[in-house]
Amino acid sequence: MNAVIHSQISVRKRGGVIEDYLPIHDFMDSTKELCSDNRHRILHTMWGIRRVVVPVYGHTIINSDGKAVNVKDMCEQDHILPDYQNRFIPNLSDFVNSIEDDIVSDLDFREFAKEYQNDKELMELLLSPLSVTGLSKSLLITHNSWFINEIVPRVLNRKVEIKNFGITPSDLFNNMKFKLWMDNGSSYPESCKMTLGKIVG
Repeated sequence: MNAVIHSQISVRKRGGVIEDYLPIHDFMDSTKELCSDNRHRILHTMWGIRRVVVPVYGHTIINSDGKAVNVKDMCEQDHILPDYQNRFIPNLSDFVNSIEDDIVSDLDFREFAKEYQNDKELMELLLSPLSVTGLSKSLLITHNSWFINEIVPRVLNRKVEIKNFGITPSDLFNNMKFKLWMDNGSSYPESCKMTLGKIVG
């Protein structure tokens, strides 16, 4: 599904015109430039909505009909759920658990973050995947050149950094296994299996 189709879903549900919603849906899918398959959907999580999308676009937008639209609900209902056949919303741990464990020993997250250690707001954002998942390899999501130069300037209004980075998005996606649930909801991720079992049982 592309950003225009997601925007059409938003129009049907919430009124307005495609252009009201296209910037948000396009932003959520901007990670396609980092990875050409559905592993790219790291923003298709509540972490992505809460820590990235809402800080950039606000909790609500006003569409062309003058109606206030809840950004969180729109991201969940018009983008993430349709991408997974309306079956589930994965959490960040589902993506992180797909990352090879060995990669962590090859990367120095402390060295990467050293120059940001006196910026409390930025460090909280950079460490947020660890807080959510409890897994150090989750820091691959924020400790890379893409996050520092694409996400941080939008979320925290920091300057772009022109330099060589020790960790890049390819370190993340080259070490993330493709799981069947990522394939448009062909199966369920671990975070949903317990709930599914209770429903079915």
